[in-house]
Formats: sequence, C-alpha cells, structure tokens
Amino acid sequence: MEKLLDCGMSIGEQMLICGGEVHRVEDSLRRIFHALGASRTDVFIITSSMIVTVHTEDGRAFTQTRRITETGIDFEKLSRLNELSRKICRTKMTADEINSELSAISACKRYPLWLEYICYAVIAGAFTLFFGGGFTEALVSFASGFIVRFIIFLSEKASGNRIFSKFLSSFAATAIAWAALSLGIIPDAQKVIIGSIMALLPGIGLTNALRDLLVGDSIAGLLRTIEASITALAIAAGYCILAMLTGGIAV
Repeated sequence: MEKLLDCGMSIGEQMLICGGEVHRVEDSLRRIFHALGASRTDVFIITSSMIVTVHTEDGRAFTQTRRITETGIDFEKLSRLNELSRKICRTKMTADEINSELSAISACKRYPLWLEYICYAVIAGAFTLFFGGGFTEALVSFASGFIVRFIIFLSEKASGNRIFSKFLSSFAATAIAWAALSLGIIPDAQKVIIGSIMALLPGIGLTNALRDLLVGDSIAGLLRTIEASITALAIAAGYCILAMLTGGIAV
C-alpha cells in the first residue's frame, strides 16, 4: 500500500500541475485507493499542497504530503491521467504497472514552442478584429502576441514567477501599441492593447476557482480566486505604468 500511495500521489500531483481542479483530483484519489483495497481515504488538497492518508483493512495507516510548486495548462496530459485513474479502478493495477504508465504519459511530447508563439499571435490579431480593429491594427497585434509569448518564455526562465511574467507581458504589449501609434502606423492603440492581453487573462484559473467553490472546496477556491485576481491586477498594472510613463498617449 505504501508503494501504491506513492503512485497515487504522483498521479494527483501531475493532475494539479496540468490544471485539474481540486475536486477532480480528490475524487480521483479516493476512487483509486478504494479500488486498490483501502478501507478509508482522507484527502486534503489545495493548489500548493497535497495531504493523503490511506487506511488499510488490517488497521494500518499511511500518510504522504506533496508540495506543488508549479502549475500550468496541459489538457492532453490531464486527459491521459484521467484515463489512467479509470484504468486503475477497473483493473486494480500494481505499483510497477502504474509507474510504467506514468512514465509513458510523462514522455508524451507537448505541442512545440513555435506553435504556441503562433497561437498567441493569432489570438491577439483575431481579438483585435473582434473588438472592431482594422487590418493594420490586427497585424500589429499579431506581432505583439508573438513578442508577448517570447517575453513570457524569458521571464519564466529567469524568475519562474508567472505573475511577474504577466506584468512584463502586459507592459510590453502596451509599449508596442504606443510605439505603433506614435509612428502613425495605427490610428488607435486601444484595440491593439485589448487584443494583445486577451491571451494573458486568467480565464481557466478563475473557472476552476468557481468550480471549486461550488463543490464546497472553499479554501482551494479562494486561493485560486486570489491568484486569478492578482494576475489580473498585474496585467492592469503593466498597462497603467506604461500609460503614465507616456503621459496617457497609450490610452
């Protein structure tokens, strides 16, 4: 059971890192350990920590704690982890089999970085058009989205602080819009700024926060809400600081 607990903790940890909501992870771990013979499973999870205690039929109890230091969004990997948890419940896999499956999931290739650059650029340009911008403004937003993703990559490599990277990205997007406006390339910077920062907004984080709150995971929901709010404030701060430095020209 101690080895199985370690496997289950690894599954839960990876699910949280991939962007899974707390209720999903807690429910998956309870089902996994129940299928593997536990008489009782106590699970406490927040966005940065996992504590799981498994009780066996012979009266023994095993406890593990995991510290979650990184989060992201990888729905492909999350889907594979969900399927693995269901497979464990169906077939009662051994610890070695679970570790083998986890290794295969971890070895799966993610989307290439260049594709993320293109997606950021397309999202920025498309939202600029959606909010009423012209073709020239969409082209500036396209370039801005590409640069924003590059800044996120550099800042996360340098500091690992996602909130600071969002601040820098918002500042850079506003600076690009202001520069294009000053050079007479575009008539209005607002549409470019709005389109460029749309990919930065913490929509998934806020959605997961509301889902956690609705199912009763109040602590996890509040933590996610606070994180999403601080991220939004960092994005707004990046714009406001550049606007003040340029005397409001970027508005």
